[in-house]
Amino acid sequence: MFDSFNKNLNKLYNFSGYIAAMFLILVAVFILIGISSRIFGFYIRGLAEYSGYCMASASFFALAYTFVEGGHIRITLFLEKLSGLKKKIVETWCLIIATFFSGYLAFYFIKMLIISYKFQERSEGADEILIWIPQTSVALGSIIFFISVFHQFILKIRENFNG
Repeated sequence: MFDSFNKNLNKLYNFSGYIAAMFLILVAVFILIGISSRIFGFYIRGLAEYSGYCMASASFFALAYTFVEGGHIRITLFLEKLSGLKKKIVETWCLIIATFFSGYLAFYFIKMLIISYKFQERSEGADEILIWIPQTSVALGSIIFFISVFHQFILKIRENFNG
């Protein structure tokens, strides 16, 4: 059962990476449209804001995928000097801290999203979009990141007790 759950979570992280790639493509499209519109003498309001929202969304959706793939800056330089029980303890401690802070981050992004939705806050830009719309993808990305860090923590605990 755990293997099936593990496989499904890895699919979620890969899917999150694809969503991040989609948002990066949208950033490129918005920038190209902005450049083209200036060349042809017309202006489309809000393109800079939309590309910023897409960049934030891409960053947060990419967190989980990058973490699981080992692309984040880690303490491997320090861990290479350790071995045995010390290494297991330090790795587990680091994952505990990362789980706490990623959970804290996700909690406050969800809280910010709820407040923005409740008060129907709008952006300060030219288009005045409801700010909870782009905040939703940031909150979802941070939740998936928290799940991935907690998942890696559970895998490390299993490895320590089984190995």
